[in-house]
Amino acid sequence: MKREHVSGRAVSRGEAAGTSYSVYAPQSVDTPETVVLVHGVGMNQSVWAPQIDALSAAYQVVVYDMLGHGNSPLPTPAPTLDEYASQLETLLDAMQIERAHVVGHSMGALVALEFALTHPQRTLSVVALNAVYDRTPAQREAVMTRAAMLGDAPTENPAAAGVDATLSRWFGDPIPVHLTQSAQAVRDLLLSVDPVGYARTYRLFASSDDAHVGRLAELAVPALFLTGEFDPNSSPSMSSAMAEAAPFGRAEIIANERHMMNVTDPARVNERLLAFLTEASAQRAATAANALHGSISGERHD
Repeated sequence: MKREHVSGRAVSRGEAAGTSYSVYAPQSVDTPETVVLVHGVGMNQSVWAPQIDALSAAYQVVVYDMLGHGNSPLPTPAPTLDEYASQLETLLDAMQIERAHVVGHSMGALVALEFALTHPQRTLSVVALNAVYDRTPAQREAVMTRAAMLGDAPTENPAAAGVDATLSRWFGDPIPVHLTQSAQAVRDLLLSVDPVGYARTYRLFASSDDAHVGRLAELAVPALFLTGEFDPNSSPSMSSAMAEAAPFGRAEIIANERHMMNVTDPARVNERLLAFLTEASAQRAATAANALHGSISGERHD
């Protein structure tokens, strides 16, 4: 693991079982909890830069490249969500992190929810940013059409062909002047992604909107479903439906925002994240204290 300082922050970079990751040390002196950030299709760990300062004020922050992206290995030719959730499990094992808050964006939200459902004992809370859920027939047809155009083993970047359309969906058409720099940064990520990794991951993303339908009642941890008011494909109605299905879920909508709101409006996204994470941590501490008090009281009455 390589240790360095970036803008005054201590950061360690490394590789575990092929997964490329970075760990940002907390600015707090207290023993911190860990927050893991999982990016979406076509991105890499660097897309979380606008969240690092805010979250590392109180938490150890881990970002990593999901399978097929950045410097991490390719997924299998026909991957499942479990394969991506297992990547996260293996990373936490290698870093000796027992439990973490898991925050995912878009495809990363599907991974975060899958991890929370299959590894509740290792999940402190889960946040699904701009998540997809139970698409309408028209939405499903559009995304499956895009997936079908990718091919099985592309030699050229399939994200490049549709990059303008993607940016229009994510940022608006035309892209607002104040968002041109952010849009260019996202464009650069899309143009640099591994073509095979992108194609395999996008096909999974396209077909997984119903992966958690009927399962969220089993979600045993605090859950925040956060999206933008004007995100047509990860819509407010989707987040509301997920929150209604999850026993400890709630939905929040950020006004006037679209799909890449962690980049376009980090201040409001970070505010919502920190409020939720702080509340989840406080609830867990209170539950533990009550359990301890009950145990002590029981012993006194024996």
